[in-house]
Amino acid sequence: MNYTLKNISKIFNVEFSGNGDFFVSEVSSIESASETSVVFLSNKKYLELLEKTKSKVVITTRELSKFCKHNIIITKDPYALFAKISNLLNAKLDFEYNIHSSVISNTKNLNRLIHIGANVVLGKGIEIGNKSFIGCNCSIGDNVKIAAGAYIHPNVTIYNNVIIGENIIIHSGTVIGSDGFGYAYEDNSWIKIPQIGGVVIGDNVEIGSNTSIDRGTLDNTIIGNGVKIDNQIQIAHNVEIGENTAIAGCVGIAGSAKIGKNCTIGGGAGIQGHIEICDNTQITGMTKVSASIKKAGVYSSGTPLMLNKDWLKSAARFKKLNEFFIKNKKN
Repeated sequence: MNYTLKNISKIFNVEFSGNGDFFVSEVSSIESASETSVVFLSNKKYLELLEKTKSKVVITTRELSKFCKHNIIITKDPYALFAKISNLLNAKLDFEYNIHSSVISNTKNLNRLIHIGANVVLGKGIEIGNKSFIGCNCSIGDNVKIAAGAYIHPNVTIYNNVIIGENIIIHSGTVIGSDGFGYAYEDNSWIKIPQIGGVVIGDNVEIGSNTSIDRGTLDNTIIGNGVKIDNQIQIAHNVEIGENTAIAGCVGIAGSAKIGKNCTIGGGAGIQGHIEICDNTQITGMTKVSASIKKAGVYSSGTPLMLNKDWLKSAARFKKLNEFFIKNKKN
């Protein structure tokens, strides 16, 4: 669908300069843009690329607008507005509401305004809200409640007694509600602890592919409203994640960790169990969080990249650090 510059300014309540009747058809990178593409500029270092772009519509700040030609959309946060316009121009078309003939369902009276693809298996007592899409080969267990507007991609598994809020997006390969890693050790053997809690997921959550969210041991694992979870993430039993927190790929969160609201966790970070991270905390990639964080800020750990021969020397010296400390303390 095409929109004019005037349409876009009204929809998002932003200022523009140029031809209000100019049509835009897509969002693009500066390098690959066509004349009707929308691009964004938020950093001066890309001015050289802007000189070469074919785009006739640039989203930028008032400060940078003086460097732009043609049509300009002015905003405080070009990237955020670019994302909103991208959503507008790439809105999902309404899918056909249909339950495929191969679906195996133990739940009667499913809502009519849903789409369920081929080879889906549904347990007992399931509730699926209107305008929801369940992709092929999904498996949904007993007593699962999924609110309206769900988009669940193919090959997702949801175990029993999971509660999911509105407008969920779950990508392929994800498992929700599997058993937490709970065992008691006695006489040289492990005793499995039944995982009888559930998983509760809020509204407007997106979960990437091949991510696992374990059910609680006794109480629920809780994912707050607006949380964004990337691919290949492990969220263990009884973890609580506050609203609008974003977690990048390959993060591991151990059992009973509590993460606050509006946090960002970089890729590959490891969060120890039974600790708390306060609201508005940023954790950079590959950081090991082994203690509670009580004051908001940016936290990092680990060794920066260096030549292997230098790293080996540093590692050898690190082993002697405590010995060096004790020796200097005596002196």
